[in-house]
Amino acid sequence: MRRPVALRLQAALGTLALAAAAGVVLTMPETASAAAGGATGYATQNGGTTGGAGGETVRATTGTAIHEALCGRASSSTPIVIEVEGTINHGNTSKVSGDSCNTAADKIELKQVSNITIVGVGSGAVFDQLGIHIRESSNIVIQNVTVRNVKKSGSPTSNGGDAIGMESDVRNVWVDHSTLEASGGESEGYDGLFDMKDNTQYVTLSYSVLRDSGRGGLIGSSESDRSNGYVTFHHNLYENIDSRAPLLRGGVAHMYNNHYVSLNESGINSRAGAKAKVDNNYFEDSKDVLGTFYTDQAGTWQVSGNIYDNVTWSEPGEDNNPAGPDPQSTTTVSIPYSYTLDDASCVPSVVSATAGANKGLKVSDGSCTPQAPDPTDPTDPDPTDPTDPTDPDPTDPPSGTNLSIGAGSDGSSKASGTSYGNVRDGDLGTYWSPAGTTGSVSVKWSSAQTVGKINIREAAGSEGTIGSYRVLDHGTGAVLASGSGAGVITFSPVSLEKITFEITGASGTPRIAEFETYAG
Repeated sequence: MRRPVALRLQAALGTLALAAAAGVVLTMPETASAAAGGATGYATQNGGTTGGAGGETVRATTGTAIHEALCGRASSSTPIVIEVEGTINHGNTSKVSGDSCNTAADKIELKQVSNITIVGVGSGAVFDQLGIHIRESSNIVIQNVTVRNVKKSGSPTSNGGDAIGMESDVRNVWVDHSTLEASGGESEGYDGLFDMKDNTQYVTLSYSVLRDSGRGGLIGSSESDRSNGYVTFHHNLYENIDSRAPLLRGGVAHMYNNHYVSLNESGINSRAGAKAKVDNNYFEDSKDVLGTFYTDQAGTWQVSGNIYDNVTWSEPGEDNNPAGPDPQSTTTVSIPYSYTLDDASCVPSVVSATAGANKGLKVSDGSCTPQAPDPTDPTDPDPTDPTDPTDPDPTDPPSGTNLSIGAGSDGSSKASGTSYGNVRDGDLGTYWSPAGTTGSVSVKWSSAQTVGKINIREAAGSEGTIGSYRVLDHGTGAVLASGSGAGVITFSPVSLEKITFEITGASGTPRIAEFETYAG
């Protein structure tokens, strides 16, 4: 086991003044569209990770409101997107009861639930001294949030001291563009920033910051807890961490394009039969960044393209097997998903521009240049396609049969006096509206139809209200297209029984007169 090491803090945490008034409804900014771009890494496997895509979107400014949103669903698996703004803490987080939830007062509890997205919006979402606990759950997305100073000892305590902790049969979690930070190590009352144990699999941590902690995170709680794995870490910043960046006991993990700065004692600790694939990372001003440490039960690694900048290495010992000073592969690891590597030399600049909460969800496409999430989405319509949503006459319908006529429809909560059927009746004088500025509406059939193009028509007087959107295969959660504005949207034809148009941002209450579907 790792010996406790006192953390030497290098910078004090700044204070954030954030609104926390319950019940405030806010417009979702373009820089925080929920789950923009879709999951990456191992979270794309085992059926994929889509969170609450296609479900109702609600706003929360307290922890209690988050729990109320979970408990207000029709079932524990009903998809939901919870947009969070403000500071979530012990003072505004209480237990809520219901058939679709299992919550607690001292943490954000995602227990025995599925199909949930929690995304920070507006001026930011900060979970202050309050951890996020995921247990016996699946298909969870956490994006654009800050979790800080969660303690396991002292006062107040939460989540066993983990900023984000997963345990007991957890599947498919994607944590993205988030900031996880502490103010010391175990002696100061803190534990891990990102922990997985007791059969947690298919997880991705991307474009996030982990800093100022004694322990970055672990995969497996003991040498015998080897049921975890299939975890991807990419484009993250680990800064001023004593150890566990991460600690891997059994299983497989893929670390690529991360920037590690000031790993004070050890970094990637592969042990107890684990396999780590370590590609194009930048290690800087650190010690023992890769190897097997604090145990005689060895793990293995495959390395390529990494840069070691001012890295020191200890001597091998009975329970200490550093990979350096000239790290070489000791295994091979097959990766089942596609990914594009940035050159390691540009990782510090790319990660600095993209990683962490409130960075606009920028990503990298392997060109060493940060990109906005929507324009680089490969499922976006071809910008040169005359049927693109930017077409100057978006009301000109595509040719072919409108498959929506005679189909069914449903969606998220709607405003009074509207009907889901109004979006497929061929009558531009009627319309459907969500209850707020965001929401989703679907067209569905009793048997699969091939769809490759849709036409979204806004009602007279509301033209231009729709901002950002996503088009989803409701059955699989796959993002078929994303962008902004109404009009004709094309994508690769797909066979499906239900297609969903999800509005993730708008300048007012949208009014959709028609949701037309075509074979394409």
